[in-house]
Amino acid sequence: MVRNVTDTPLPPLTQIPADLRSLADYERRAPAHLAPEVWQHIQEGSGTEQTLRANREVFPRLAFRPRAMADLRGGHSAIALFGRRHAAPLMLAPLAYQRLAHPDGELAAVRAAAALDTGMIVSTLSSVRLEEIAAAAHAFARELGKQAPPLWFQLYLQPEREHSLALLHRAEAAGYEAIVLTIDAAIKPSGMALPPGVVAANLAGMPQARQTATPGGHILLGTPLADRAPRWEDLAWLREETRLPILIKGMVLGEDAARAVDMGADGLIVSNHGGRVLDGLPSALDVIEELAETTEGRVPLLIDGGFRSGTDIVKALALGASSVLIGRPQMHALAVAGMPGMAHALHLLRAELEAAMAQLGCATVAEIAREKLIDRR
Repeated sequence: MVRNVTDTPLPPLTQIPADLRSLADYERRAPAHLAPEVWQHIQEGSGTEQTLRANREVFPRLAFRPRAMADLRGGHSAIALFGRRHAAPLMLAPLAYQRLAHPDGELAAVRAAAALDTGMIVSTLSSVRLEEIAAAAHAFARELGKQAPPLWFQLYLQPEREHSLALLHRAEAAGYEAIVLTIDAAIKPSGMALPPGVVAANLAGMPQARQTATPGGHILLGTPLADRAPRWEDLAWLREETRLPILIKGMVLGEDAARAVDMGADGLIVSNHGGRVLDGLPSALDVIEELAETTEGRVPLLIDGGFRSGTDIVKALALGASSVLIGRPQMHALAVAGMPGMAHALHLLRAELEAAMAQLGCATVAEIAREKLIDRR
């Protein structure tokens, strides 16, 4: 269904219709449930959107090489990360302001994650407080008679270290199991103006940096905004302040990845921030093999950027990823059908992943290797 952009957005569906069979179906339907400016904000990339396109254009280049008549008995898609079982190599990426898509926002997302045994990375810029999200995950898991899913906290460094430390301590106290330090988005284009009722709930009471003037004729470099961008010394400081695993999100160079691991990073998330920060970056799939080579298997490598199907996930795993993060599709599913939509989207991804594994002759994720792919360049 396509609506005119002047129409009022449709409310979320209360039942999942039979024609929603893939994440692409959710993406096609989502505009009818969102204000036009919100839809544009969710979908847009930076500049001429070269990176945004690259994130999707890389997948058709990679073809599969299946193994015939493999023994699939006892197969499963589960993995372990930092001592925790994940039902599949799949997590919810950190996304800001999920109440833009649905009134329940992150609460709907984390309940879906709990229902599908899927880990979630909660953004510093979540529109629900990190404590409420964790409490909702545990409460819903208890209702279902299962353990709460792994929750990680994505940290944007704040202008003052005391405020970054406060966020870190809150995440530790709420039971988050890892910290994801995002390093590539301190300097990026401004987002849309937030509608009433949508706020950065975790930052209430904290001063926020705003570049309102250009002192001394500076445009960006030489201003407080650029001066506060993450530096290597910030990683060293954070490593001293927490015993939780630290993952660095936003690495694209092998030499930087190796340095981060040497300095105590416990994992890396290969990412170009969904094509939203620097136009012209390669897709994460194009660089993950370099990062895998330079880090020599010392830490898990996760990846995001353009993943929309189970076969996309398999391709990342074959190139060296330990797990895949799903970003924009969260907003599509939330807009269309809230928590049930999110749970259904996760179920579709896992079903597609396991079907692809079976066709390739891989009974477990560990059997998904580089030899399963042909690069058609």
